[in-house]
Amino acid sequence: QVQLVESGGGSVQPGGSLRLSCASSGRSLSDYAIGWFRQVPDKEREGVSCQSPYDGRTVYAESIEGRFTISVDIAKNTAYLQMNNLEPGDTAIYYCALHKGDLSQREPCYPGRFNWWGQGTQVTVSS
Repeated sequence: QVQLVESGGGSVQPGGSLRLSCASSGRSLSDYAIGWFRQVPDKEREGVSCQSPYDGRTVYAESIEGRFTISVDIAKNTAYLQMNNLEPGDTAIYYCALHKGDLSQREPCYPGRFNWWGQGTQVTVSS
């Protein structure tokens, strides 16, 4: 059984930074694709960034590219999402998730392909 626990959310002003963490227990992240997703009320869950466990291939949503960075520390079995230059439009609940195996070529960051999910952490960007 895989358990994921996110932390690091909070409230920041526009232009600020946060680093989200996703601690995994039960399975080594070296065997799983990791994804970060976000959701706001009345909208579908959106893929933010996803990374392959095998070759480090990483994809980012256009809206956050250049501002967010995904990383994985295998020794700590923890994934991170570094978020810089935050904007009000980044306000959402952020989730980490795992998929056993590699990212899909066609839709690498499609939420439906990910099997294990954390509980989510709120990020609010407001002045």
